[in-house]
Amino acid sequence: MIKRLLIYIFFALATTACIPKITLNGAAIDYNVYKTLNIGQFPIRAAMVYAPLEPMFENALHDTYTKQTRLKIIDSSNTDLSVEGEITGYTLTPQAVGEEAYATKTRLTITVRVKYTDNKVPANSVDQSFSAFRDFDSSVMLTSVQDQLCQEITDELVMLIFNATAGNW
Repeated sequence: MIKRLLIYIFFALATTACIPKITLNGAAIDYNVYKTLNIGQFPIRAAMVYAPLEPMFENALHDTYTKQTRLKIIDSSNTDLSVEGEITGYTLTPQAVGEEAYATKTRLTITVRVKYTDNKVPANSVDQSFSAFRDFDSSVMLTSVQDQLCQEITDELVMLIFNATAGNW
């Protein structure tokens, strides 16, 4: 009985020691080639403007690249990589129609155009628009949920942008 238990313990330890350990930080960057990144401003160019969105978005983008990569972020046009763009859309649209033809849900959509420039391998550069949205109950004033919705949408947009650029997905 003890012999069998020791054999099970041995195999359990042996098999767990052979499991490869995979860690994902989200980035697929060759740090021998890429060392620096410039994150430009993302001005709001949308018809409807929510002023706190620009710094909220820029800070989230900066934080994500800082936490997920080992790139040195500098304010210079002479970097290995560059991310810049503009917030091109901030729209509200009715979604679900209830009694008496009134909207019961409203969708807040934010669109960002991003120009990611790879100065080492220009073929890896990206010029693309990204959109994300959140729905909220139309009986609620936008001003009471705007900060939370914008933060959630910003987080999603930043991850989409990161994955399309440094994530190399």
